[in-house]
Amino acid sequence: MKLTIVGCTGSFPGPGSPASCYLLTANDGERTWKIVMDLGSGALGAIQRYTDLEDIDAIFLTHLHPDHCMDLCGLHVAVRWKPGGWGRGRIPVWGPAATADRMATAYGLELDPGMHEEFDFTNWTERESVTVGPFTVTPFAVNHPVEEAYALRVEVTEPDKQGNPVSRVLTYSGDTDSCAGLEEAAKEADLFLCEAAFEEGRDDDIKDVHLTGKRAGEAAESAGARRLLLTHIPVWTSPTTVMAEARPVFGGDVAVAVAGVHYTV
Repeated sequence: MKLTIVGCTGSFPGPGSPASCYLLTANDGERTWKIVMDLGSGALGAIQRYTDLEDIDAIFLTHLHPDHCMDLCGLHVAVRWKPGGWGRGRIPVWGPAATADRMATAYGLELDPGMHEEFDFTNWTERESVTVGPFTVTPFAVNHPVEEAYALRVEVTEPDKQGNPVSRVLTYSGDTDSCAGLEEAAKEADLFLCEAAFEEGRDDDIKDVHLTGKRAGEAAESAGARRLLLTHIPVWTSPTTVMAEARPVFGGDVAVAVAGVHYTV
């Protein structure tokens, strides 16, 4: 499984990165599949560096803050108005129950048909897995001040060079503060892509919104994750600081996500 960091700046795009967006690719032995986790502000332009839009097999939204979903509006335009027609059917989109109506309202559309002609919307059911190609994605409710917010546990079984099946797990936190659901989602993950928007000391009075590097590291350690990749870092938060907070409490490798970088899981 390959992870491409399309966008990793928290809360709104930064000068070097769009907001949250992550491209995952994996092969089922017959073809390469591509799924997208979140499509935040500014991500639609950047993702075209790594894939044709028509090659996206599915989109998975963790929650409905604009820095995680708003570029679905631009993708709607691409699907609806491409000269000569869109080369594939509706793009499957999994997200919170309000996703379809929220996107239609954001674009100024009537709720019926809204964007249903471009996207096949399905609502998350907590801990109910969905399968797209080689990807199995399971949502876990997490601790963020919106009606629905999820961490996503992505499991893939791919053939190795000898054709033997090999399983890998990537967990993406979405946006959350510390909670049991996050740790369960990240249990023994090969790679834990975890937000760290806050800093210890500076943001101690803000509860149930975001993690610090320390709290992200503690969640990774408790979950038994193998690698920790810190992400969703706003322009006013220091990547060096959150990484330094995580390292003393997590025994595995720690790094900070960088837009445009690829990781093998």
